[in-house]
Amino acid sequence: MKPLNIGMLGLGVVGRGTWKVLNDNAEEIARRAGRNLQITSVAVRDEDKARQWLNNDVHVTTDGLSVVRDPNTDIVVELIGGEEEAFDWVMEAIAQGKHVVTANKAMLANHGNEIFAAAHKKGVMVAYEGAVAGGIPIIKAVREGLAANRIQWIAGIINGTTNYILSQMRAYGVTFDEALDQAQELGYAEADPTFDIEGVDAAHKLALLASMAFGIPVQFDKVHTEGISSLASEDIVHADRLGYCIKLLGITRRNGEGIELRVHPTLVPTDSLLSNVEGAMNAVLVEGDVVGPTLYYGQGAGDLPTASAVVADLVDVTRLHSASPDHRVPHLAFQPHALSDVPVLSMAQVESAYYLRLRVHDRPGVLSDISRLLADAGISIGSMFQQPYGDEQADIIFLTHQAVEGDVDTAISQIQALPFVLSEVIRLRVEALL
Repeated sequence: MKPLNIGMLGLGVVGRGTWKVLNDNAEEIARRAGRNLQITSVAVRDEDKARQWLNNDVHVTTDGLSVVRDPNTDIVVELIGGEEEAFDWVMEAIAQGKHVVTANKAMLANHGNEIFAAAHKKGVMVAYEGAVAGGIPIIKAVREGLAANRIQWIAGIINGTTNYILSQMRAYGVTFDEALDQAQELGYAEADPTFDIEGVDAAHKLALLASMAFGIPVQFDKVHTEGISSLASEDIVHADRLGYCIKLLGITRRNGEGIELRVHPTLVPTDSLLSNVEGAMNAVLVEGDVVGPTLYYGQGAGDLPTASAVVADLVDVTRLHSASPDHRVPHLAFQPHALSDVPVLSMAQVESAYYLRLRVHDRPGVLSDISRLLADAGISIGSMFQQPYGDEQADIIFLTHQAVEGDVDTAISQIQALPFVLSEVIRLRVEALL
């Protein structure tokens, strides 16, 4: 059978990894796909640099549109990253009737609804396993493996950079800045790590997971997003004393009112599955009503793990290349006409347990006044301890039972106004999970 020709946009870390996997495992891949897959053209910024990697028979150009519009190109693999240029090229590939494989979570989080609608109308596939959790096949698991389930919630460590930083802070007592420097030296963090450390990268991925889990449009703009850049080392120490560790989690949950969609630092019990995910690894927990909890663990980034996902998508596209569009897995797991308009909840509507830390004058009556305000807001204290701080000052740390975040916001604003409170009230959420 005639090989399928691949036009690749970008030859960065993941692009080179994809080239390597396709060549090193060519025979195995062809046996799985039913025909050979070959990269025939590549669009890059630096042609000379690219030719050091590629065979002489691969056409190299700086013109991405020429690759997309080449009638000999069967599948377009977009690996340039960013949003606008990648979006334009993907939309042109779809208009040309070509299938697309991408690992671009930012593009899909911001433009996925438009991309998937255009692809559905044109009858082509857009595959994106590499966009979420690198080499972990979480997209296939949620879209296909768990199709019999009404998914209840997903919670995951879906950014390796932040997990590495938090692991170093907890294990070695280093500051955030020191751990970030180490992550950059090891290549886990970019020179500009903003998207990672502020939770944006995880929010991109969570928006896609939530859409597939609950059959809703991609709604990145509604993800509540907090990062770890302001996380204090002392909170990691206090959490450990209480039997918890802090992880940056992406959480999406179905409840009676709507869908929770949130990324933030979270206290998880030290004996839970996610607490034991260390370094730059990723892990995703999915709870289905039929199967119960399932865990997906592995390398969430890097050249070969992400290339593994990209090539898996290429195999899937090859298998279904000539199939009727009606016989393919929908882009967001649910049939396009069956997507739901169930609302995404505001954080004020979310229910969680909470860790609260505040610095106060150490004098009689302080604890009772704070406890009264929490009780008046309907917030029950699970545990607390006091840590002396300098002369006549102390840090008070509370763990609450489940409470509605809007009530917690009210209590915090009232506590903050008390004359003996000397610092901002630090609030972190607590999730039991598994």
